Amino acid sequence: MKNSDPKVMAENERKELQDRYIRFDWAIKRLLRQKANFDVLEGFLTVMLREEVHILEILESEGNQKSADDKFNRVDIKAKNSKGEIIIVEIQNTREVHYLERILYGVAKAITEHISLGEGYQKVKKVYSISILYFDLGVGTDYFYHGQNHFTGVHTGDRLRINMRDRDAVITHLPAEIFPEYILIRVNEFDKVAMTPLDEWIEYLKDGTIRPDTTTPGLREAREKLKYYSMSTSERHAYDEHLNVIMIQNDVLDTAKWEGRIEGLAEGKAEGEAKLQQTAANMKRLGISTADIAECTGLPVEEIEKL
Repeated sequence: MKNSDPKVMAENERKELQDRYIRFDWAIKRLLRQKANFDVLEGFLTVMLREEVHILEILESEGNQKSADDKFNRVDIKAKNSKGEIIIVEIQNTREVHYLERILYGVAKAITEHISLGEGYQKVKKVYSISILYFDLGVGTDYFYHGQNHFTGVHTGDRLRINMRDRDAVITHLPAEIFPEYILIRVNEFDKVAMTPLDEWIEYLKDGTIRPDTTTPGLREAREKLKYYSMSTSERHAYDEHLNVIMIQNDVLDTAKWEGRIEGLAEGKAEGEAKLQQTAANMKRLGISTADIAECTGLPVEEIEKL
């Protein structure tokens, strides 16, 4: 039974507000690039990759944008760990049809960005790609998927090991030690009681909650560093605007998909075409890419570019 004492209720409300935590995408964009906050990101990566991770530096890339509309629904962080490997973290708030192709392109770009012309292939860096998805990507029963390259014998089922010679010594490598690894986190599919460090992280990603007694790497640090009311008034305002943009983007995409495409394209009516154009114009003002607008509305790219 709830306590109806006004003072107790006010105190509970104050604690609830005090323990409100900011979304991880905003933390990546603003806070976790600071060296003083590497421990939060290191804890997250340690849990996701199942090995201790130490960050050497945050690397710049075309995805590291500073405002919500610089890149539609995309937040990236690119880090180098103590082994010199590259780790990409990306949060996707709304559906994208060619998402798998995009993360493949992102990994390929990260590899080529970190090897110079004329360097030997031994300089190629291993890349880990972690995607935090807030939309339904395909059909599956899990919320955490891991993909890795292996060469498996078609007839024998064994996994190939590659022997390489370095300074007259034979070194054996598994392809998985060199090729990229992919992690897809389907946040909305998490519907269980958090029992493991991985579960606790997914719970925070989905609901923004962190247990008071947590010992999970990264989350115990996040309890102090990612509090909503630890930010300045201007920072909180910017954060609230960020949440509004996400809501608007989702609403616009839903409108484009269900109203614009279904009703607007029906029998090619003039009013339907006008509605589609208006939807496309709204999406364009939000900074959504022409390709994504075309995919959602069915309008030709050339027509969208003229709006």
